[in-house]
Amino acid sequence: MTHYSFMIIEALNSLGDEAEVRRLLGFIKECGYEGVELNLDLPPTLPFSQLERWVGEAGLVIPSFLTGGAYSRGLCLSSPDAEVRQRTVEHLVRCVEVAKRFGSILVVGLLQGFRRDEPDPEKANERIAGCLRQVMDRAEPQGVDIVIEPVNHLQVGFNNSVGEVCALVERVGSPNLRPMVDTVHMNIEEVSLTQPILDCGPLLRHVHLCESNGSLLGNGHLDFGSVLRALEQINYEGFASVKVYRNAQIRDAAWLSMEYLRQCGSDGD
Repeated sequence: MTHYSFMIIEALNSLGDEAEVRRLLGFIKECGYEGVELNLDLPPTLPFSQLERWVGEAGLVIPSFLTGGAYSRGLCLSSPDAEVRQRTVEHLVRCVEVAKRFGSILVVGLLQGFRRDEPDPEKANERIAGCLRQVMDRAEPQGVDIVIEPVNHLQVGFNNSVGEVCALVERVGSPNLRPMVDTVHMNIEEVSLTQPILDCGPLLRHVHLCESNGSLLGNGHLDFGSVLRALEQINYEGFASVKVYRNAQIRDAAWLSMEYLRQCGSDGD
């Protein structure tokens, strides 16, 4: 059975005062979500103890943290500068400690960098894999999983398809490094929304559900019913995070997207 979480892209403390944020988290729970996916900033914009309290009081969990924001601060796994790569490894190791605290996974995508960072994809992948091995050496003993997000070629320079991500995972060779899928990126990079899910099978560790236009689920052209059925086929029991980043306020995005997913589920009965 798939569990649903809602991705909050903005920093929680930017969404209003404490009372407003707590009401929002409560509303997300009322919509039927079990968790919230958040961006992980270090140093944190909100004390972790406060975040634990707010999320716990709402009856939610944080199944996953996004790490890509650190790229804008000069961190990059494919950088030809060894010092930059080392700082990126150290940053991800600190993220692992936070993930351990919250029982979360870490999503790595944007930190792989662009072709402007390294034009040669083989050199880039050698560096990415080498950095990830160092991170996984710290993640494995703590029981923390890291997933590599296949991000489309307009946003990331490497490992854009699910197949490429699976090859990177195999290259690193850690049982705690796993593939994930994101429907908006699959819509660009793949010929099928379902075959990559079936190809991942039991290795699949995380899912992003995002419409073709980034708006409310059902307002684009993606067939989410087939995606949900593919997840059922592989007996996926992890989280699928709803991602809406355009043309909708948070409350509308959370409520209407969940209603749409319920309809998709009932259509498949």
